[in-house]
Amino acid sequence: MTIHVVQPGETLYSIAGQYGADPELLRQANGVPENSALAVGQTLVIQHIQAFHVVQQGQTLASVARQYGISRRALYRNNYWLLGKPALQPGQTLVIAYSAEKLGGISTNGYAYPFIAPRQLGAVLPYMTYVTPFTYGITAQGGLLPLDDGRILSEAARLGTAPLMHLSTLTEDDNFSSERAALLLSDRQRQEELIAQMEAVIAEKGYQGVDVDFEYIPGAQREAYAAFVARLRERVAPLPVLVALAPKTWADQPGLLYEGHDYALLGAAADYVLLMTYEWGYTYGPPMAVAPLPNVRQVVEYALSEIPQEKIYLGIPDYGYDWPLPYRRGETRARSISNQRAVEIAVERRVEIAFDQRAQSPWFRYTDGGVTHEVWFEDARSMSAKLGLVSEYGLHGAGYWNLMRPNPQGWTVLNALYDVEEA
Repeated sequence: MTIHVVQPGETLYSIAGQYGADPELLRQANGVPENSALAVGQTLVIQHIQAFHVVQQGQTLASVARQYGISRRALYRNNYWLLGKPALQPGQTLVIAYSAEKLGGISTNGYAYPFIAPRQLGAVLPYMTYVTPFTYGITAQGGLLPLDDGRILSEAARLGTAPLMHLSTLTEDDNFSSERAALLLSDRQRQEELIAQMEAVIAEKGYQGVDVDFEYIPGAQREAYAAFVARLRERVAPLPVLVALAPKTWADQPGLLYEGHDYALLGAAADYVLLMTYEWGYTYGPPMAVAPLPNVRQVVEYALSEIPQEKIYLGIPDYGYDWPLPYRRGETRARSISNQRAVEIAVERRVEIAFDQRAQSPWFRYTDGGVTHEVWFEDARSMSAKLGLVSEYGLHGAGYWNLMRPNPQGWTVLNALYDVEEA
């Protein structure tokens, strides 16, 4: 994989010619809109084809995959542009393999709301070992809030992605509730009843594991929370239980987000953990990278002091933010945008995309209606840097928050670096 940074005067066709690449495949693999200009500083991922296949009359993805001894999911990942298309057409060219050597295998998990666009869902699932519909919450009485997850589960079954049931303390108003967490964690009988409800949903819907995400838990409940996760794990075994962890860098880190998450206790209680290594740059904060690499690395290194490396999923943000300036604490609100939309804004405003070497993250400024904006997002360089930590530290995998927005280049990077494992 080569990551090319667009220079002044370059076009998609000139870059394709420079690397001997097919310009149309280059365009689609990087999510560049048809007939679009490029922004200076924009990244394009170039891969060199090792083997390809020209589709014959009557051939299907399944038959081509069998012919070359690869999975249908791998064939999808090598040909992102096929996803969502009804059938193969004679004369189409399919990439069977790229020439780059990969870092190894990786387990991936991604989160999706029930209202995810059908085409978007179908496009990302082949890149996911697991998909986690978001979310089964907890009622005021400690019971299970329902979730309309049927469409996600159906598509996951079609594309061979294993679903995880997501349990959180999210309320009907989409807020994490410390009170509902306390209600549940202080009452063993309520826990037993909730777990029984979860077992019924798992059996009915075919979930293949559980993902637990209780946020804003008081420190006094850290042991009770770990005990609940351990109890849940025992009840649903042999299905795996994953627990999400706030991005801590030391054991006694203060703050309601951190105090209830004891890395050692939760790491022992669960099969796997997800480090929520994102949201340093966030809606109400000052403009900055969503996941600066040094910050991410600090969390990983603390986690490794408490939890075995083979249990850890690294959190990967798949979005950016657009802040109006000047930033005023308590007043300014950033707009969440897709990485692809960030590049489109740079193209539309004819501004150059910069790259912060320390944060390993792209950013730029533009003006709209007399208001200056600052945008931070993820591109091939920042995604590659984060995913590289999985191999560097020997972690189990990567968890994407979230799958809701198109990002072909992000999946191209993942596929270039790793072979996605199946559950």
